[in-house]
Amino acid sequence: METRIAVVGIIVENPNAVEKLNNILHEYSKYIIGRMGIPYHKRNISIISIVMDAPNDVISALSGKLGMLPHVSTKTVYSKLTFDSE
Repeated sequence: METRIAVVGIIVENPNAVEKLNNILHEYSKYIIGRMGIPYHKRNISIISIVMDAPNDVISALSGKLGMLPHVSTKTVYSKLTFDSE
């Protein structure tokens, strides 16, 4: 199965959404190779970036689930390279 590297950018506009967001990320933890979160107190939002190595359908599923959460916006950038899974 082929995998790709992707970065999922997430903006959380309401702290109440964080628990559901973290639960979803935990479901996909075996595909996540890095995570960085930045609380932006001045604007009362959080900015999170997730780096994944996963098949296309897994990346799309995660991004879709996150995008359906209220007060959460996401955008995904995919690498053009593909890799054989190990």
